[in-house]
Amino acid sequence: MSYKNNTQLLREQLGKEGAVDIFTTAAQTESFYAIQFLNESVITNCTITGATNDAGLDGKTIPAGVVIFAPFTAITLTSGLAIGYKN
Repeated sequence: MSYKNNTQLLREQLGKEGAVDIFTTAAQTESFYAIQFLNESVITNCTITGATNDAGLDGKTIPAGVVIFAPFTAITLTSGLAIGYKN
């Protein structure tokens, strides 16, 4: 297992390194380490590795600007716009 240093993480967040997916309501099955919600968004369902209750986010409205740092393996939005930061 490799770990990223602070500089690598900052470069990814600034779009200088790594890859991102910008998505709306199409189901996403990529591995993301974080999801940033650009608009108010509603999560239809999601899968988070190691989470004991990831279904607790299903149907929740997430305000614009929120970033959830978690090992997502799938997410679908009912509405909204988000950026998924890929592993």
